Amino acid sequence: MTRNTPPEAPTAFADQRARAIYDLGHGTIYASRSDPRFSYCTYVPEHIGRPGTRPMQLVVVMHGTGRAFVNYREAFAGFARWNDCIVLCPLFPAGVRGDGNRDGFKHLVEADIHYDRVLLDMVAEVGEKFGCDFERFALFGYSGGGQFANRFAMLHPDRLWAVSIGAPGSVTQIDPTHGWWVGTADFEARFGKPMNLEALRALPVHMVAGKADIETWEITHREGGKHYMPGANDAGRTRPERLDTLRRSFEAAGVKVRFDLLDNVPHNGLACVDCVQDFLADALHALREPAAVPQAA
Repeated sequence: MTRNTPPEAPTAFADQRARAIYDLGHGTIYASRSDPRFSYCTYVPEHIGRPGTRPMQLVVVMHGTGRAFVNYREAFAGFARWNDCIVLCPLFPAGVRGDGNRDGFKHLVEADIHYDRVLLDMVAEVGEKFGCDFERFALFGYSGGGQFANRFAMLHPDRLWAVSIGAPGSVTQIDPTHGWWVGTADFEARFGKPMNLEALRALPVHMVAGKADIETWEITHREGGKHYMPGANDAGRTRPERLDTLRRSFEAAGVKVRFDLLDNVPHNGLACVDCVQDFLADALHALREPAAVPQAA
């Protein structure tokens, strides 16, 4: 006589094994729970949660137009292991509205999509999944991701403990004489809040590009182009020139900037990663070990 028995309930071992394979280390790619059109991958050190481990910090790495988000995750894995960080790499696909647009995420808002909010939802999701407080995180973006990092830091400086802006093709300066995206004249009307300059001044800011990053075919705005507006090319011809203009704009507003131009480096984000990680390591040290308050005599 054959007896039908219910399937076994998932065991704790199976749950732990699945977590080890799909969530820890080089995790699989997940759709965002808030908007499944967008995805992300993570690197999570396997020692997370072990006794004596420091609380994890979060580093977000934003891809450029080529969407090489997994490559950036691999490049930051060692940094994450040695510095007790989780790395989150979003994927904002090209043409998400069916129109082939490669640039929507760079400007934070594309029609009804607010990419800054999509990222903040991903940050909250990853924090909940791993039991971490990611009220503040670090952000690095290169090329198109550098444009995103430039503008995200201006809109949400209070959510960051560091930002690194890498070789953006176009920059948004702190400039009340030009409208968005070139400047910030209509910032409050566009985003519903004024720029928090006090928080931006307190934020460790890094800017990096290669000295050999001099091609202009992709970054020169022409009349009739979808992002053309008066002043679109005024920051300079090349990415290093435009980044230096952004630096001067930030510094004129009282924001301190660490500025690196790397010898013999063309437009190659992975070639800038070591420099970015040096900056993030310094910012992490300051975050975790702030200067002691002097004792009263």
